[in-house]
Amino acid sequence: MLTIGSTYHRPRSCLAALLGAVTLLLAGAGVARANELLIAGAGFGHGVGMSQEGAFGYAQRGWSYQTILAHYYSATALGTAPAGTRVRVLIGATVRTMALESYVRGVVSAEMPSSWPLAALEAQAVASRTYALTAHAGGSRFDVYADTRSQVYGGAAAYTPQTDAAVAATSGQVITYAGSPAITYFFASSGGRTESVENAWPGSPAAPWLRSVLDPYDRGPLHSWTLTIGFSSAAARLGGLVRGRLRGIEVLRRGLSPRIISAYVVGTRGRTLVSGGELAARLGLSDTWAYFSVRHGLAVSAEPDRSGRPPSVSFAAPAPAPAAPRASVPAAPRTGAQGGVRAEGAAESSAAASAARGGGTAAPA
Repeated sequence: MLTIGSTYHRPRSCLAALLGAVTLLLAGAGVARANELLIAGAGFGHGVGMSQEGAFGYAQRGWSYQTILAHYYSATALGTAPAGTRVRVLIGATVRTMALESYVRGVVSAEMPSSWPLAALEAQAVASRTYALTAHAGGSRFDVYADTRSQVYGGAAAYTPQTDAAVAATSGQVITYAGSPAITYFFASSGGRTESVENAWPGSPAAPWLRSVLDPYDRGPLHSWTLTIGFSSAAARLGGLVRGRLRGIEVLRRGLSPRIISAYVVGTRGRTLVSGGELAARLGLSDTWAYFSVRHGLAVSAEPDRSGRPPSVSFAAPAPAPAAPRASVPAAPRTGAQGGVRAEGAAESSAAASAARGGGTAAPA
C-alpha cells in the first residue's frame, strides 16, 4: 500500500553536504559503507488517473473539462448519474447520507484550489462525483471516507463561488466506460507521465481507462524533487527489509512512467524483494518515480537498475485537444478503493485533512 506522507523534502545544500563529507573523510578515511542515499524523483501521489497539476496546465492552455477528462481517462464517455442519487459519507464515526451534488460541492475546493481555471475545477467535479459512486470504500455500510482515504469532504465550509459554478456546470455528469461509471482515481502531480493501474498497484487488474499517458503540462511544486537520507536513517525506515547492514537499493522493474514496480533492498547478508509502493512508503517518498544513488564520502555512484528505464526521459507536447463533448448511459458498478492526493493549495477543511497536508492515498485493497 502506498501512503503518501507530508509534502516537501528539501535536500541538503551543496556546501553543507561537502562539509559533511570532508568531516567524515578526516574522521575516518577508509570506511567501506555508503553514508548517504541520494534520491531523485518526480511527481506526488500514486500516479493513476488524473493529475491535478496536469489538469491545471491543460486548462491554462484552453482545454475544456471534457477534453481534460478524455485525456486522463482513456476511451471513456460522459453520462448522467440517476436523479436523486445520494452518497453515504463516513465523517468521524458517523455515516451521513446526503445528495450527490451537495457532497460534490463540499469536495472540489478541498481537493483543488478554487482559484484554478474553471475547466480544471469542472474536471475535478466530474472526477469526484464519479469517484463517490464507484469507490464503495465501506462496502454495505458507507460509500466514501471524508478524508484522503477516499477524497476530502469539507462540507459547507468548502463551498466557494468558483467551485459551486464548476459543480453546477457539470451537474450530474459522471465518467463512464462501456456504459457504466468508471472508478476515477486522481492525484496531485504526475512528474510528466501517469501510470497504468496494474503497474501502480501490482495485483490490480488492468483497466482500459486507467492507462499511462503523457502529461507535459504538469508543472507543480513536486513535479521533480530530490531527497538525501543518511544510511542509518534509511536503514531504520526500512526496518526488517534490511538483512545485515544496508548497502543500497536495486530497482528491478518500472512501469511506463517510470514508477518503480519492484526492487531489492540490498544488505550485507542478502537482499529483500519489495514493491515500489512499500519502498516509497517506508522511505517517505512523494512518489514511486525515484532513482537511487549512494554517496561514499565525496564519491557518488548510481545504484544498479535493471529496469532499462534511464532517469532522463523527455516528453513531447500533445496534439491540440478535440472540442466535442461526449455522452453515454450510466450504470452502477462495484469497484475498489481510494481516490487521490490533493493538489497543493487545496482548502484545509478538516482535522484529518490538515494532518495530511499535501495528501495521503492508499492503494486498492
